Amino acid sequence: MAITPVRDRTTIMVLNGPNLNLLGRRQPEIYGTDTLADIEKLVAETAAPHGLSADCRQSNHEGQLIDWVQEARERHAAVIINPAGYSHTSVALRDALATCDGMPIVEVHISNIHRRETFRHHSYVSELADGVIAGCGIQGYAFAVERAAALLATARASS
Repeated sequence: MAITPVRDRTTIMVLNGPNLNLLGRRQPEIYGTDTLADIEKLVAETAAPHGLSADCRQSNHEGQLIDWVQEARERHAAVIINPAGYSHTSVALRDALATCDGMPIVEVHISNIHRRETFRHHSYVSELADGVIAGCGIQGYAFAVERAAALLATARASS
């Protein structure tokens, strides 16, 4: 008999896509000088007052991100995702997120993707997201945590 994993209603999965491991060193004129560690610290500090924690992960590999989305749908309360370059190319990542029925999903972009190259203006993730935050630097992650926390509180109140 298979054991069904129990969803942790207090942990948010925070996923960062390709090249975000290079934050602070890669194109600081676009992405700033904050690092991925700075984001993880900010997310944890923003989640704590809501009684939430963050499970932060980064991968340059599309399949790994998809595996983590599938894990999140079984075990986490919400997903915050910066798909980075996969925003504009990955139908597979979009399809994985589509399986997160009723789970808050918030998409984050450090830069304003709508002020950049035309190919960056479309995101396959956006149509599934409960919120899209772009162009706010790493502060966008704090906004995303606040939004996910509000959505989770609303869901708890109505159940």
